[in-house]
Amino acid sequence: MGDAFIRHIELLGYEKRFFPSQHYVYMFLVKWNDLSEKLIYRRFTEIYEFHKALKEMFPIESGDISMEKRIIPHLPAPKWFDGQRSTESRQGTLAEYCYALVNLPHKISRCQHVVSFFRVRHDDMNPITDSQIRKPEVFILPKDAKKTLTDITGPIVLQTYRAIADYEKSSTSEMALQAGDMVDVVEKSESGWWFCQLKNKRGWVPAAYLEPMDGPDESEEQEPNYAGEQYIVQKSYTAVEEDELSLKEGDVIEVIHKLLDGWWVIRKDESTGYYPSMYLQKAGESNTSVKNELRNQSAPPRRSTIRNAKSIHKQGRKQISQETYRRNSKKYIQSRRNMKEKFQNRTDVIIEKNEPEENKPKAQPAVPPRPSKDLILNRCTESTRRKVL
Repeated sequence: MGDAFIRHIELLGYEKRFFPSQHYVYMFLVKWNDLSEKLIYRRFTEIYEFHKALKEMFPIESGDISMEKRIIPHLPAPKWFDGQRSTESRQGTLAEYCYALVNLPHKISRCQHVVSFFRVRHDDMNPITDSQIRKPEVFILPKDAKKTLTDITGPIVLQTYRAIADYEKSSTSEMALQAGDMVDVVEKSESGWWFCQLKNKRGWVPAAYLEPMDGPDESEEQEPNYAGEQYIVQKSYTAVEEDELSLKEGDVIEVIHKLLDGWWVIRKDESTGYYPSMYLQKAGESNTSVKNELRNQSAPPRRSTIRNAKSIHKQGRKQISQETYRRNSKKYIQSRRNMKEKFQNRTDVIIEKNEPEENKPKAQPAVPPRPSKDLILNRCTESTRRKVL
């Protein structure tokens, strides 16, 4: 395998830390060529020093010789005092800088200086903390941050979830769990894989293994939508459980219930069943590199397949049976058919009523009776009377 290089750098947000003194660090999700994803933390002063060194290494590309040949992106110098406002307002510029950096020619974007700076450090995995000091405040950058940076108004408290069973990771990008572990959820993906952090560990975890602290999490899930949303199967899957569906790439289906664990209830004709959401794409949407990478991964485990699950809640999740899905789905399909037939019949009636009017021949004026000879002689002109005589 060749040398490691970075495929993508995503700015997630920043943290306000209080040890050893108050300061701010940016959070980056670095995606590598081996498909691993690592979370790192960097101060802006570090990033700027890295930027200056990069410019010195490539004077032509940095514009030191000729500004017309500059391709290395600009980065403003840190302020004398970097507070929360400047840290927050700089996020858009920093996100654009990282995007441009990764897309530079390979001699720059894959040089050792770039690779080394964005590698995971010991303090990324084991951040220096003090249990007596306040917990860091986390500020997550919205996905549409370029348009709505002004919407970042305060700290976003990460949700804490509890592991209901042991989980052994199957790749380097995942994180192993033990029953009872308390994790902070950084990102919830519809695929059923959530990016979590636990002390000095970070990685992707199946949502099925996590439960909120305040009660069953069905309140976070959408209600079933039996009208259905049209999706296209992007990857074939063969059913393992009885309540799953086997589909082929290219099949068109309808999603009727989106569940948190990444296993959605779908409808194919009149059949319903579970299918991995990561293998589906909404009709009309285009493929992205992120979606393509997801489909190369395995589907997350389902809640019903977890053994030795131990919940702290007395009341379990309210699960809808597949028979209920099927019955309600059939009812909806039948009502839709009835409405269609009713509309069709109504249209036919209107046409039938209109057809006689359209096809009926136009009424002809009545032929007046021929006047009698006496009437003509008494009322008509001399020329007309001569014709009668």
